[in-house]
Amino acid sequence: MDERPVRVALIEDNAVFREALELLLELRPEIEVVGTHGDGREVVALCERTRPDVVLVDYRLPGLDGVQVTSAVRAAFSDVAVLCLTASVTPREEEALQQAGAVGCVMKGASLDEIVEAIFRAAGRAEPA
Repeated sequence: MDERPVRVALIEDNAVFREALELLLELRPEIEVVGTHGDGREVVALCERTRPDVVLVDYRLPGLDGVQVTSAVRAAFSDVAVLCLTASVTPREEEALQQAGAVGCVMKGASLDEIVEAIFRAAGRAEPA
């Protein structure tokens, strides 16, 4: 079993939400937030610097949207999983995300445990007991 923390890059344009989620995720020893950014245009450079296991990306971002970010990450880093973080998603948007290579979506209103569970699923790992 892989004991190292899941390395997460968090891409979210709402600074208050991004900082709060980062703080909450960092309270979990099984998660390491390796980088954050508020703009989708910087995600490939962030991944290059930080080498995350999972990119947790807001669907609606300035610059590039979640589908474009997913496509860019998957093209540059085939081993990095992309998990969409959203307040709402239509079936058409969810299908576009899947076609771009996202492994799934998690709602912003989900509990921290649900978000962590989704991150572990995205990374292909079982959450520690």
